[in-house]
Amino acid sequence: MNWLQSNRNTALMVGLTLAIPLFLLMYLSGNFWMARQGYQQEIDRLEPRIARLRGLVDSEEQLQTSVDQMGTRVLNMVYPSADDPATVSAALQKNVRQLMTQAGLSVSVSRVLPVAEADDFDRIGLSISVVGSLDALDAVLDEIAAYTPLLLVVSIDIKPVPKSRAQGKGGQAVLATLQLLTLRASL
Repeated sequence: MNWLQSNRNTALMVGLTLAIPLFLLMYLSGNFWMARQGYQQEIDRLEPRIARLRGLVDSEEQLQTSVDQMGTRVLNMVYPSADDPATVSAALQKNVRQLMTQAGLSVSVSRVLPVAEADDFDRIGLSISVVGSLDALDAVLDEIAAYTPLLLVVSIDIKPVPKSRAQGKGGQAVLATLQLLTLRASL
């Protein structure tokens, strides 16, 4: 201890010389540790995404098969792009009128709506008004649901018909106005 008291300046210089590198080493170690923690959090955040991507890559063949099957199903549910929209509209109007009369409904008005063109599908609409029984209307709606290519009911407005206008004696007669929609592939 005697040397320490007699050489205070030298002891201070030696202590600082040893303390500065030690402090620097601790500072750099702390920075490396914090950087490592940040990288580990980023890895932990990315691992689920990578696992999902690996799952997609592993099931790529199955997904492609499903896409091909869905493409075939969609093409069966819409009119082909080779068909002229005016021809499709006329055929749709004729077929729907025929469905309505076969079910026992009397068609009072039917008109083809303007074709709405879009990127993938053209929307072809039809507005039709019919008079008949609720049972016949229900039967027609079932037939529309089973119609191929797909025929969608956009809106339906049903009003009772007074007894004097009712056709037939059984059940309540109604006046129904339907807006129907079908799709034509535009690709």
